[in-house]
Amino acid sequence: MTVLELVRAGAARLAHAGVAFGHGTTNAFDEAAWLVLWRLRLPLDELDAVANRAVTPEEQSQVDALLAERIASRKPAAYLTREAWLQGVPFYVDERAIVPRSFIAELLADGGIDPWLSDRTQRALDLCTGNGSLAVLAAMAFPDIAVDASDLSADALAVARINVERHALQDRIRLLASDGLQALSGPYDLILCNPPYVNTTSMAALPAEYRAEPELALAGGTDGMDFIRRLLADAPARMNPDAVLVLEIGNERAHFEAAFPKLEAVWLETSAGDDQVLLLTREALA
Repeated sequence: MTVLELVRAGAARLAHAGVAFGHGTTNAFDEAAWLVLWRLRLPLDELDAVANRAVTPEEQSQVDALLAERIASRKPAAYLTREAWLQGVPFYVDERAIVPRSFIAELLADGGIDPWLSDRTQRALDLCTGNGSLAVLAAMAFPDIAVDASDLSADALAVARINVERHALQDRIRLLASDGLQALSGPYDLILCNPPYVNTTSMAALPAEYRAEPELALAGGTDGMDFIRRLLADAPARMNPDAVLVLEIGNERAHFEAAFPKLEAVWLETSAGDDQVLLLTREALA
């Protein structure tokens, strides 16, 4: 059996088992490729280069065991491999933090936020940082700014510290414990936030893979806006005059617009469309 044949067999197995995707992959083939290549200690982005490589019976057995664990546990693959990738950058993750998948990462990498920044942009905040991935990507994208990364969860901050140190950004990123903006004074020029925004109805329908993540990082109350209401009320006092807030709300645009009907938001284009991430100026918030 070759690597490609093992991937295809694994994809069929995952599809038959009805596992859910969305934590770094969107389909059975890509998930199987990730697990097979990781288990065989092969580069995760070079399937074509190793597609015809022969797989030993021992290697096949190791892959089978990993696929069996993925199916039986219903844990996201990232929790099994202890690694997730955003914009080509590897991050450590475990069950203490949500699996990183924010579309804000795309905007940091492709310059989608740059038009709202200037040479006066000196301080950034990654609020609800989780495993610290957006803070790390922000520090990489904007090498001249200082970044604070904050979370309510001490467990998540412990994971974030692993990633800050992994990418040698201890001098650029400060990790802070805070319930929302409560313990943060700012003022900031840029606030990034991928908050808990899943509404109660959607939470009840989530697949097991999502329920394996910390509920604190997902559940946003009846309409998904509980945390966001507090954030938008508190943010202006922590923002410089020209500052902007970049906020991810997933599939909750209707609830957001119902909760804040008069708020002037700029909807930013990502690979998921133009209804997942929005930008708010301090002027609009104030």
